[in-house]
Amino acid sequence: MTQFNIYHRKDGRWEGRIYNPAEQESKKKYKSFYGKSYEEVVLLITKYKSDNTVTDELSITFSELYSKWIEQNKRRIKESTAANYQMKADKHILPVFGGLYLYEITSEMIYEFITTKQKANLSNRYISDILVLMKSVMRYGEIHYHINNPMKDIVMPKKYKNEITRLSASEEAVLKKHITENHSLVTLAVALALFTGLRIGEICALQWKDIDMKKRIITVSKTIQRIQCRNGNTKTKLIITDPKSRSSFRTIPIPESLILILREFQANAEDFVLSGNRKPVEPRTMQYRFTRLLKNVNLPSVHFHSLRHSFASKCIALGFDMKSLSEILGHSSVEITMNLYVHSSFDQKVEYMNRLKMAI
Repeated sequence: MTQFNIYHRKDGRWEGRIYNPAEQESKKKYKSFYGKSYEEVVLLITKYKSDNTVTDELSITFSELYSKWIEQNKRRIKESTAANYQMKADKHILPVFGGLYLYEITSEMIYEFITTKQKANLSNRYISDILVLMKSVMRYGEIHYHINNPMKDIVMPKKYKNEITRLSASEEAVLKKHITENHSLVTLAVALALFTGLRIGEICALQWKDIDMKKRIITVSKTIQRIQCRNGNTKTKLIITDPKSRSSFRTIPIPESLILILREFQANAEDFVLSGNRKPVEPRTMQYRFTRLLKNVNLPSVHFHSLRHSFASKCIALGFDMKSLSEILGHSSVEITMNLYVHSSFDQKVEYMNRLKMAI
């Protein structure tokens, strides 16, 4: 079978080398393909191999195909992304499809898989994420092993937008009063979320060198998260990595009300803001502390991420333009900001409706 390898060159281009074992020669013959992207090189090689009708779907299982796919992609994706893929594969996909040969997997089986996951109360959004991973693996098999791809025409389950539970205006006022009167590293984290919209992982990864008190800006260049380990003695590990996406690298102006709190806790440049030392606080620990804070002030339990939603909605109410808000939140488009993070209260809707006047 014709084999090939694709890698990223130092000059920025991608190169694919295809080689065929020679039957009567001791040396292998190589042919190179160049492109601006990994996908472009794959297409060039596929076109070159278009006359090859040999298929490996009779002798390769989905588990084997997945292993080849993840190894090929590990060099191009973040460690946290690879860990997320592996978790979804180990927990959901491989137990069902892993031992099957590729020719055995049908669209009917995939729809049955979707139904099973829905009955297990997984959200359609999460099921779609699993299916996207399966599609990528199958597409890889289609290109490299000429398999009949059963994922091609699969219709994704319809996604429904879930309303996140947030504090009401009066409850948020109680929280703001508490963090104003009680300065601690926990209330500092809450203040950062309420007044900058930072994600919990970004806040936990903040070091004092990321905060310029003179220019009054915060530079977001990393996040912290716990990921699963496939090998080793531990099941999970804490990593500091790049933010969620390229647009998440950003610089945020610090509001005056936050400057006063930050000055109180300012420490050495290499120290993490939420710990005051060289060891970071992980997101789930911060969530536990936030839950205790809410309980202590008799407020309902909400997720820390709801503070980011509150920030976005408050900014809209104050007249922020959507482009500026989208950049502050680290989104790649205004549409994401509108669809996910902008919420209007019922009282606000009442006010808008009352502006309608009967013409006389």
